[in-house]
Amino acid sequence: MTHGYIEKSVAPVQSDIEKINRFTKREFDMDSLYIFSVVLCNNDLDRDWEKFSTGTLNQLAEKFLGRTGICDHSMKSSDQMARIFDTWVEKVAGRKTADGEEFYQLKAKAYMVRSEENASMITDIDAGIKKEVSVSCSVGSRICSICGTDKAESRCEHIGGKKYNGKTAFTVLNDAKDAYEFSFVAVPAQREAGVTKSFNLHEDDVNMTDIIKALNNCTDEIVLTKKQAKALLSHMDELETEAQLGREYKKSLADEVIMLCSAAVPEMDLKVFGSVAQVMTANELIAFKKAFLKRTGSQNVRVQTVPQKNGLSEKEYGQFKI
Repeated sequence: MTHGYIEKSVAPVQSDIEKINRFTKREFDMDSLYIFSVVLCNNDLDRDWEKFSTGTLNQLAEKFLGRTGICDHSMKSSDQMARIFDTWVEKVAGRKTADGEEFYQLKAKAYMVRSEENASMITDIDAGIKKEVSVSCSVGSRICSICGTDKAESRCEHIGGKKYNGKTAFTVLNDAKDAYEFSFVAVPAQREAGVTKSFNLHEDDVNMTDIIKALNNCTDEIVLTKKQAKALLSHMDELETEAQLGREYKKSLADEVIMLCSAAVPEMDLKVFGSVAQVMTANELIAFKKAFLKRTGSQNVRVQTVPQKNGLSEKEYGQFKI
């Protein structure tokens, strides 16, 4: 989620080389490596009205150690450009998040090998052209700021960015499950610096929100596990069931509006109006229903076949129409 940016290149020191050599197959010296610092993400609200909690940032700090840096979230090994060797969470003095909390950033140091293949990338970083980055990770819970519902488990009616009783709705991301990579991107999601929350499918993650986001974000191809595919098919079945209920409700509503039309506007050709009613949206049908009920309300018309009199007065009997 949220976004970050490359701060600057860093002159390597011996402690950096020692940390880097934990991830290499052979030891490298200071002249062989290019090191830069990067802000991966923070705890402020992003463009999707989501935010990491401070606790999640600390969890991600551990999980991003050793993770690779790539371009545009490409999963090709040939697109690997850098690797993170150090991370920490830093408080920014004097700054607050949009929801009034202390502002924290997850920062990292990454290294690249100085080679002909990486020369242009290093030049672009130094020139500030390659600056924005995006992190790819997954979290265990997504808590609504209004009602406390975990959106990873169930839905709620609150929409991010909208106000409810003066409070803006957003989602707090908790319980970091994994960190996958960081990418150099052109358009980040987080307002402050550039990390797009990209929830990649991973192992047996069957959270439907993650699956849908991954499908929306993929630019080439995506692989689903058997468990994820089964979850997606189950979700589609649920949607089809709900859609069928919606179609049945709409048909029932159209029939009701046609009957109300016959009472409210007797001169209307019901065959013509019936054809129009069948293609109306549910909202349009509801609007017609309200209008017809308002027009016939004073007559309290009951639409049904004429019953036996059963002692009804002529006035009451006259209210029934076929």
